[in-house]
Amino acid sequence: MISITEKTLQDLQFPTVLETISDICNTDIGKQKALEITPFRDKDTLMSALLQTSEYVSSFQNNNAIPNHGFDAITYEIKFLAIEDSFLEVGGFRKIATISETTNVLLTFLNKFNDYYPNLCAKSSGIQLTRAIITLVDAVVDKYGEIKDNASPELLNIRRNMNSVRGKMNQSFGIALTQYNGLGYLDDIKESFVQNRRVLAVLAMYRRKVRGSILGSSKTGSIAYIEPEATLNYSRELSNLEYEEKEEITRILKQLSNAIRPFLPLLIQYQDFLSDIDVIAAKAKYANRINGILPTITEERRLYFRDAYHPILYLNNKQKKEVTHPQTIELSQENRIIVISGPNAGGKTISMKTVGLLQLMLQSGMLIPVHERSETFLFDRILTDIGDNQSIENHLSTYSYRLKNMNYFLKKCNKKTMFLIDEFGTGSDPELGGALAEIFLEEFYHREAFGLITTHYSNLKILANELPCATNANMLFDEKSLEPMYKLALGQAGSSFTFEVALKNGIPFSLINRAKKKIEVGKVRFDKTIANLQKERSKMEKTSQTLKEEETKARQEGKKMEDINVKIKQKLESYQELYDSNQKTIYIGQKIEDIAEKYFNNKNKKDLIGEFLKIIEIENSKRKKATPKEAKAIIQKKKEIIEEVTVVVEEIRKEKKEKKLKPVIVKPNVILKIGDRVRMQDGKSVGTIDKIEKNKAVVNYGVFTSKVSLDELEFVEHGKK
Repeated sequence: MISITEKTLQDLQFPTVLETISDICNTDIGKQKALEITPFRDKDTLMSALLQTSEYVSSFQNNNAIPNHGFDAITYEIKFLAIEDSFLEVGGFRKIATISETTNVLLTFLNKFNDYYPNLCAKSSGIQLTRAIITLVDAVVDKYGEIKDNASPELLNIRRNMNSVRGKMNQSFGIALTQYNGLGYLDDIKESFVQNRRVLAVLAMYRRKVRGSILGSSKTGSIAYIEPEATLNYSRELSNLEYEEKEEITRILKQLSNAIRPFLPLLIQYQDFLSDIDVIAAKAKYANRINGILPTITEERRLYFRDAYHPILYLNNKQKKEVTHPQTIELSQENRIIVISGPNAGGKTISMKTVGLLQLMLQSGMLIPVHERSETFLFDRILTDIGDNQSIENHLSTYSYRLKNMNYFLKKCNKKTMFLIDEFGTGSDPELGGALAEIFLEEFYHREAFGLITTHYSNLKILANELPCATNANMLFDEKSLEPMYKLALGQAGSSFTFEVALKNGIPFSLINRAKKKIEVGKVRFDKTIANLQKERSKMEKTSQTLKEEETKARQEGKKMEDINVKIKQKLESYQELYDSNQKTIYIGQKIEDIAEKYFNNKNKKDLIGEFLKIIEIENSKRKKATPKEAKAIIQKKKEIIEEVTVVVEEIRKEKKEKKLKPVIVKPNVILKIGDRVRMQDGKSVGTIDKIEKNKAVVNYGVFTSKVSLDELEFVEHGKK
């Protein structure tokens, strides 16, 4: 059974996360439910909630988007229906029909796509899908929330009579208007409406000459508003019909209320289900904003948050377009407690809060912003002591309050507990408070609790170094500028950089030296050693980063070379195809040349045609049947290769031409003899002169011999004698 106090929720700013999720909800009930989210008490319910949120997140990417589930609350209607013999107004029935329709659509969708949303479907499995409510309401109420004319035969008859009377009223009023206007009794506006009844605008001096009922006058008294006598009779008849209509509507609404009342438990279930889906959707949208995922939840005692972001800080920085630095933190049975040290404003508290808030969010059914390879297990209790907890009401100092809090920790702390303590041991004499803090830390350690603490106390850093299953950590600082890097480094304590920061902020060096003499030499040396180690670590971090960047560049270059090799291979294959095609053409041309010569000698047309057919048959047997589209593609490809080859050949010809036009380099005039080693002027292969005849030489290259003009040869070395 998980137990989280209100103080812990406040310390970790959990209500701020809930307020953001509440703002994302579409319905008032959903907003209220979001604010009431607390950690789940059992693992099965928690896993269902996490998987439901995860499934809703997946709906943003796939084609099967979850239908609209917004609704107008029917809380008032539910209360009224629960009262026997009560009846709802017509607008309430329209809301009931709409919420039923929305639920039915959502239930049908989840049943259809059960493979995509198994956990959301399981949540809806106990809810009855029925159109009975919608059918009952639609028989009486139209889509605009008005009672239909045919809601009952009596109502239909009343409304027909009302329409008939209204027609007669308008007709009689029109006659009176024409009559009195012709006599000049009416004002320029002629008519108006008083008490929702149509009246003549009669000039005050003629009011006694117009037969009818005076219903009022203008502010100045110059106009009297009179309903004509003929119209007045119809008005009375209409009032009676309106009363009858109202009575019939009341009877219909009572009848409909009684018909809907048996569905009251189902309507409560519908509203509860849709508001739950509203909260799940809000959690999913929030997860999208913070890049939240569902990490692996194990039974093994291990918490590993890789590249974890503090969600509130992440969203605030995103709004300001500032960078948020992720942290990687690992706690396990072999490394249960981390003691974080280092200067203030380096991010110690935020790093600690990140772990606590993410664990709390996860155990409340929310996805968290960590790397997909992160994992954690579930804690029964999370204990926190963060910030200034001075209590004016209880007349407790900060230290007294903290001691009271530590006492509570000691009562509740066990192997299923995570504790988070900020500025551990502060508030009292450094020596005495540090010693007491050391004892508390040892006690938490022996109870096998998991925890993170921040401190400036050297004795706690030393203790963390001595305990086998505890470790030091520090927030990295730039060794030159002393600016925070907001990166947590495990395995080493952090220096508070007390004197370095003081010097940077303009405190005279002489005063700092005097301060150093006031304290024990050992403490200064210890803090200096830690500071030096921290500086070395920062250098190593930078070197590591540089190496990573170089490795990335090398990978990119390798990929580039691979792409080039693939392109070259493709070009070579294309050129080979073109070469083979040209060789085939040359071969056929040679065949035709032979046939032509044969025909030239014997003039035998029969043989000529036979030979031609034979060639064509042989070539056609090698061809594959291609569609016009494929044939067109082959021709186009060949055309492109020829164009490419032509460009390349032209470049080679141009280079050769430029080479020939280059001034001839005058070399020493050497008379070539048999046995001399030579090579062609534009070649690389070296051979030996076997024979010289006039101005030509036979050059032996080992594998073959070649007869070349002496002018084209270049002397390399004299032959061996």
